[in-house]
Amino acid sequence: MPRPSDEFHRIKRLPPYVFAEVNRLKAACRADGMDIIDFGMGNPDQDTPAHIVEKLVETVKRPRTHRYSASRGIPGLRRAQAAYYQRRFGVDLDPETEVVATLGSKEGLANLAMAITAPGDVVLTPSPSYPIHPYGFIIAGGALRHIPVAGGAFNPEQYLRDVENACIHTVPAPTALVVNFPSNPTAQVCDLDFYVELVRLAKRHDIWLLSDLAYAEIYFDETPPPSILQVPGAKDIAVEFTSLSKTYSMPGWRMGFAVGNPRLVGALARIKSYLDYGAFTPVQVAAAAALNGPQDCIGEIRALYKGRRDVLVDAMTRAGWEIPSPPATMFAWAPVPEPFRALGSMAFSKILLQEAAVAVAPGIGFGEYGEGYVRLGLVENEQRIRQAARGVKKLLSDPQAALERHHASLPRAAE
Repeated sequence: MPRPSDEFHRIKRLPPYVFAEVNRLKAACRADGMDIIDFGMGNPDQDTPAHIVEKLVETVKRPRTHRYSASRGIPGLRRAQAAYYQRRFGVDLDPETEVVATLGSKEGLANLAMAITAPGDVVLTPSPSYPIHPYGFIIAGGALRHIPVAGGAFNPEQYLRDVENACIHTVPAPTALVVNFPSNPTAQVCDLDFYVELVRLAKRHDIWLLSDLAYAEIYFDETPPPSILQVPGAKDIAVEFTSLSKTYSMPGWRMGFAVGNPRLVGALARIKSYLDYGAFTPVQVAAAAALNGPQDCIGEIRALYKGRRDVLVDAMTRAGWEIPSPPATMFAWAPVPEPFRALGSMAFSKILLQEAAVAVAPGIGFGEYGEGYVRLGLVENEQRIRQAARGVKKLLSDPQAALERHHASLPRAAE
């Protein structure tokens, strides 16, 4: 039995929060009066479309909606999500058995991990990855094997070979694989042919597929990202998570979905029935209005991110920092500039913050294969992006001077 002085078991399994040090330094710089241009967190800065807000206000005025809601989502919301999948992907879903509303995709992923993971189960997760992908299973008592998906364009053949190898050589055999395209943090994308091969592989090795499609509508090429459920037979083994946070600029509303395999959806719904009563009913009604209402706002939000992406890539390239142009998501995944590469992403992030007043997320915070990169969120307006580029240009014009100023705090390997 743990004593009060002992660390709790699940807390011990979680590593120190890598972003905490950057956040602490960011707060200190702001306290000193610095104007920080913050690309660190993927927190949309646009207003939620007016018709969605108006539906919330209209609904919240009805006292009956102030009661406990439905944990799995009100029927109208689940029907709206099923209609979205039919409209967008041509996928038929049963709103009663194949759709469950979640408090954002993050909560859904974490609670599904609790529902399906026994102590010691091995789950395959990408690295680098959105932290809940691996740590949801760590919290649930599982073990991990990472599938590397580092920088550059996605290589589906190599990825499938790595997954096949992991399925063959991992003991005990993996129970599930998490996939995330378009990817946070790398912004990599895949096509439907890749999903066809992945479903075949998963069926061959008898593993679940858990697809995170939170950035389904934030894409900049002509071809929209596919759903894994478009593959015939995918519902036999796959569940997919989506979110309204980025699609409709609703991050604080905490509304998402898990759809697909009835057994997985049912397991998540059962776990949730013990943990929550669902989102506030007016939020769910407004979310249904978002899905059922005019969709022009999606294109407007997408265009805003595309404009910021283009300005970021152009301005930083002119400043001397070549950032690959992301084909999707609200993030750019950028290699650490060569003069600072030996320091690692954490030390570079600190120097960038103190010298250029620019905050980014160090790649190491997304897993071991994230080292050497930083993530920039497209959450500042174009004027602020250009201002950030001026700070970066100044830093890169004399990197040695910056290194000397920060010599005492640098990792030993970089000295």
